[in-house]
Amino acid sequence: MTEAETSAFLAAGRTLHLATIDPDGRPHLVPMWHVVIDGQLAMWAYAKSQKVVNLRRDPRLTCLVEAGERYDELRGVSVLGRARIESDPDVVQRVGEAIYETHRGPLTDEVRAAVAHDGRKRVAIFVEPERVVSWDHAK
Repeated sequence: MTEAETSAFLAAGRTLHLATIDPDGRPHLVPMWHVVIDGQLAMWAYAKSQKVVNLRRDPRLTCLVEAGERYDELRGVSVLGRARIESDPDVVQRVGEAIYETHRGPLTDEVRAAVAHDGRKRVAIFVEPERVVSWDHAK
């Protein structure tokens, strides 16, 4: 895919598969809702979750967004990089609101308050890419 196609694909994707490194060296793989903010992949997660514990110890990660049912439809983007974890409440709120709006619906005052409540226990995760690999079997 071109850089523009890759960016559009990541922005349109609903679920990202996030791989971090467990203490014993095995991959820890989880599905995450994500958004693209200022050109960067962003997620939020509970600060005490295993993925965040792993990223604090070792910020290396791999993210995968994929689509397609048949072989000739398979498309995907894999991003290898490092995590930047943000605990600033304003940043966490921004990411949480963006995820909610993208995946669940319009923001209301009630939703913003719920995001703020949930955000007290969460951090924002931004992906700083080092390598991006994409494929599109339809081409």
